[in-house]
Amino acid sequence: MPRFGRFDIVSLIGRGGMAEVYRARVVEGDDKGQDVALKRMIPDKASDAEAVGLFTDEAELGKWLQHPNVVRVIESGRLNGTFYLAMELVDGRDLSTILRACRERGILLPVDFGTYLVICILEALAFAHCLFTPEGKLLRLVHCDVTPSNVFISKLGEVKLGDFGVAKARATRPDGPLFGKPAYLPPEVLAGEPVSPGADLWSAACILYELYTNLPPFDGSSAQEIADQAVNGPPDVRVARPDVPDALAEALRTALDPDAGARYGTAELFIEALDAHYDKNIGTPLAIASVVRGLFGSEKT
Repeated sequence: MPRFGRFDIVSLIGRGGMAEVYRARVVEGDDKGQDVALKRMIPDKASDAEAVGLFTDEAELGKWLQHPNVVRVIESGRLNGTFYLAMELVDGRDLSTILRACRERGILLPVDFGTYLVICILEALAFAHCLFTPEGKLLRLVHCDVTPSNVFISKLGEVKLGDFGVAKARATRPDGPLFGKPAYLPPEVLAGEPVSPGADLWSAACILYELYTNLPPFDGSSAQEIADQAVNGPPDVRVARPDVPDALAEALRTALDPDAGARYGTAELFIEALDAHYDKNIGTPLAIASVVRGLFGSEKT
């Protein structure tokens, strides 16, 4: 196996415009034998100041983002001119893959499953939005890309939010380029307003709607088309999913209100609106693990 520092590269997990992610095994140190997700910047991007800034911001954030529902950064650095991050390897599937499998098979996930999963996402966001540096500085962090492809579900039913790669840069440079996927961004951000923590809550609400129905609430061929749909209010989730309880349907309407001022002001308030209205015997890590096994069996991740 090819060696990179104290890691043996096992296999390629994925490739994006800025970096490649590999499954790798630690071969030296106290965590010898542990499998990790090794993210390496593509060499061509090493001279791109913005790309390097985003990558190093993610590495810096990894020191502070220590939460059960956040993918943990183990170490970061630069080796032979290549920037890298070694992250906790979530042995399972991302939520985008799970939802795609459900659509292909015509399966609707249990309402309680979806509710619990989004509460886990919101707990990660509540932590991130109120994150202070060790020196006591509030980071005013916004994830900016809360989408199914950045939510990871382990075989043990753990729910973890990953890829804070654009978070700090966007939060500290609100006049920068638009990050994230338009289908999960609120209309005011699509119209050019700076992002705020409320943008992440909107994204979580879009994921909740999709978990209930297998479809995103707003789906257009362009950001403008999506924004035009969003300003007219969300579709009634119970048209596609009649068994969603009234309280959860109302919480979803509030979270996707076209008026940003009418939505939940914090992740904690959104959690409170959901928490009392789902069966905690069904929405559990064990149930989530069972669903992942049922959809994918013994397929390798």
